[in-house]
This record gives sequence, structure tokens and C-alpha cells, in this order.
Amino acid sequence: MSSPAQTPRTASRVRSTSESTVELELNLDGTGASRIDTSVPFFDHMLTAFAKHSLTDLTVRASGDIDIDAHHTVEDISIVLGQAIREALGDKTGISRYGDALVPLDEALAQAVVDISGRPYLVHEGEPAGFEHHLIGGHFTGSLVRHTFEAIAFNAGLTVHVRVLGGRDPHHIAEAEYKAFARAFRQAKALDPLVEGVPSTKGAL
Repeated sequence: MSSPAQTPRTASRVRSTSESTVELELNLDGTGASRIDTSVPFFDHMLTAFAKHSLTDLTVRASGDIDIDAHHTVEDISIVLGQAIREALGDKTGISRYGDALVPLDEALAQAVVDISGRPYLVHEGEPAGFEHHLIGGHFTGSLVRHTFEAIAFNAGLTVHVRVLGGRDPHHIAEAEYKAFARAFRQAKALDPLVEGVPSTKGAL
């Protein structure tokens, strides 16, 4: 007898404010396919990397007041991405829950640990002094890396630890962080055939 079909872990979200408009669709059980247009080219690059390395199919269409700053657009996309992740995870039955990844990019090295805990928390450390002020790709400031993880973690209900262990080039440091987060999230969201129900002694996450 075949096992019952897994409920699709998908979500679609829309957020519209005076500062930005975001349309987002994701499938947690995808292949890493993506269509990303945020109007912030470096963030397009990071979200494409997140989709590819987390095996999440992701579509994002967004526009915002980037003539003022990329901050509002990046923040709102990250909020919506977190909300969509929470929705797609459902009751979290059968997930591995935990993920850990160490990812290099040339001279940069970053580690991320993810717990799909239902308890939002972010520990983010190790970026070199001045990184938060560096402009990457013409629009994206280094401070937005932490801000992205914070918005995703708090809206998805994730405990996330990200550590930069080394690096010189701001592009490489940022990309290593996003890829490490993607790989850790890929492990945490994965369905584990040995897990019965929700992986928590409380019976809920």
C-alpha cells in the first residue's frame, strides 16, 4: 500500500505599502528554480543563490522606493519571504528541524545554523568592522545582510545563528552568509522519513 501524498509545501504572498510592492511564491520541495526581480540587482543575486542552494523554488516580483534607499524594498521582501516560509511549513510534521552549514567563497567563510523552532531569534556576528557601511553592487549596503536574516527569522519563526569566520571582499562575505543560510535551511526543512509527527517533545513547533 502506498503512503498518503505529502501536502504541497507552497505559499503565495502579496504585500503592498507606500514604500514597496512585493509578490512572492515559493515551493519548499522544489529544485531551486527561481525568477527574481526585486529592482535591487545584488539582492536578486542573493535570493537566486538562496533558492538554488536551499532547493526552494522561488518567484519574487518587487518594486519600491530605491531612489531613496534599497532598505525598504529589501526589508519588505524579507518579511514576505519569512511569512511565506512559515505558511509553507504548515504544522512542521516530519521535518528534520535542524540544519548546519559551513560555506566558503574564496577567502570568505561563513557558518549558519537553523532551527525551525517556532521561536524567532537571530545571533549574527563576525562581519569585519565597517562591513555594514560598504555599498555592494551600487544599491545594497552591508547592513542589509543582517537585516534580511532578522526579518526572515522573525517572520518565519526560525532560530538562526550566522557567523562570519573569515573574509576580505564584502561581496564574498555576504554571498557566503546567504549560501550558508540556504544550505542550513535546506537541511532543516527536509522531510525525514524517520521522524514521526512533529520533532519536539512539546508536540508542537
